[in-house]
Amino acid sequence: MTPPPEDARPTDRPGKLTVKQQRAADRDAKLAAFRQAQAKQKRNRLIGIVTGSVAAVAVIGLLIGFVVTSATPKPDPSSIAIEGLQTYPELTANHVTTTVDYPQTPPVGGDHAGVWLNCGVYTESVPNENAVHALEHGAVWLAYDPAQLDEAGVEALRSKLPDSYIVVSPVDGLDSPIVASAWGAQVALDDPDDERLGLFLDRFWRSNDAPEPGAACTGGLDAPGRVA
Repeated sequence: MTPPPEDARPTDRPGKLTVKQQRAADRDAKLAAFRQAQAKQKRNRLIGIVTGSVAAVAVIGLLIGFVVTSATPKPDPSSIAIEGLQTYPELTANHVTTTVDYPQTPPVGGDHAGVWLNCGVYTESVPNENAVHALEHGAVWLAYDPAQLDEAGVEALRSKLPDSYIVVSPVDGLDSPIVASAWGAQVALDDPDDERLGLFLDRFWRSNDAPEPGAACTGGLDAPGRVA
């Protein structure tokens, strides 16, 4: 008697698939896995496209911002108006070995010592002749009257200043709590929050109007009381 085909033979126990059914099930499983892999690849491609598009938009935005910023000319510092500003043109700039009787307190320029004052924060009065030399290099000098500006006020003032080319020191008997000085320029300030402080720095800090802009503000004289 001829045996029945293999895939038509009865199973060994009820519920077991025939060979034909098992093959069909395997094909279905492989097809499902293939479709799942295709869907995953499609999702990954979509994520890559979206991510790349977002990155491209960000880069374009940065480029546009750079172009716009670069194309916008910075204002001429000399055009910055500062209420109460006093200017003193045609100052001499000779090196001397004697004290100088300056007409302003603190001074804004003129003859001065051959060694500059190192920029920084001082808790004691600094020698005018050396401080003026620092102004010659483009520094800004923030003098404060300790009778009108307490320690908290000094800290508030320091927080608003650049880290370099700045001199901060006490000067007794000022007409205002703070006086900002640069070479040939000066303004009296009411307090550390006076908006003219920022304007003065924008106009005169490391200004090319100083006789020697960019010259060193370190490697000179450390006066007593320097704390920073």
